[in-house]
Order: sequence, then C-alpha cells, then structure tokens
Amino acid sequence: MESRMANPAVTVPGALDALQALSKATHQGGVPAETLELVHLRASQINGCSFCVDMHARDAMKAGESTERLFAVGAWREAPYFSDAERAALDLTEALTRLADRPDAVSDELWAEVSRHYDEPALAALILSIASINVWNRVNAAVRQVAGAYPG
Repeated sequence: MESRMANPAVTVPGALDALQALSKATHQGGVPAETLELVHLRASQINGCSFCVDMHARDAMKAGESTERLFAVGAWREAPYFSDAERAALDLTEALTRLADRPDAVSDELWAEVSRHYDEPALAALILSIASINVWNRVNAAVRQVAGAYPG
C-alpha cells in the first residue's frame, strides 16, 4: 500500500504545529492519558483509520495499557475492563464521532453522565481531544496514510 500524497498536516505550513499544540493542550486538561488513548483508539476504529488505530494501540501499550483493554475497546459496553468515567468518555467519543447518527448528537443524559465524571476544564479537554482525533482520522483516510508507518 502507498499513501496518495504526503500528509496534508506536513504539507500545509504550520498545520502540524497547530495540531500538535492542540494535542498537547488537551493532554494537560485533566483527563487521564490512558483515557485519551482509549478515546483516540475508539474514534479511529469507528472512522476506519488504520494508521491511527495502529499508532494509538502502540502508544497505549508502551504506556502500560493491557492488551485485554485494547482488544475490548470496540466492545466497551460489554467488557468489564473499563471504569464508569472511561465508559462515559467512550460514549461521548462515539456520539461526537457519529454526529449524524442521532437526532440529538449529545443527549442530555449523556451530557449529565460525562459531567458527573469530568469537571468543566477536563470535559473541554475531552471534547477537543475527540475533535482532534477525528481531524487526524479524516486527513489520514483521505490520503490513505499507511498503517505501520508510525515509528512509535
């Protein structure tokens, strides 16, 4: 497999720096890094971004994440491995990644559950982190970024 072109985040001057700055900011927002990796992995699975699935699974394993949890992210509702806070974050990830699949993208019930686990700064970081991984997924899908190319 080959990418269609160089990654647009590298091609457009300043884009990579901006996306990396957003990522750095969201990692300082009070959401555990492990949760953010699970969120990134789940959004990437939904979006079919093989590059990001590979990258975030590798990064999570390097950070000490268990294989059981990584294998179960796609079925998190049925798996016993996730905390209530992680479940809320994964539910929000699915809602924000699949905006058009529901008449109310983020229901009041989901908002209340996520707000129960995350204060406003952490929730803001979580929302931006989900938006950020969706940007990366869409960019990588468009150019067919090749999985396994991440040096991680």
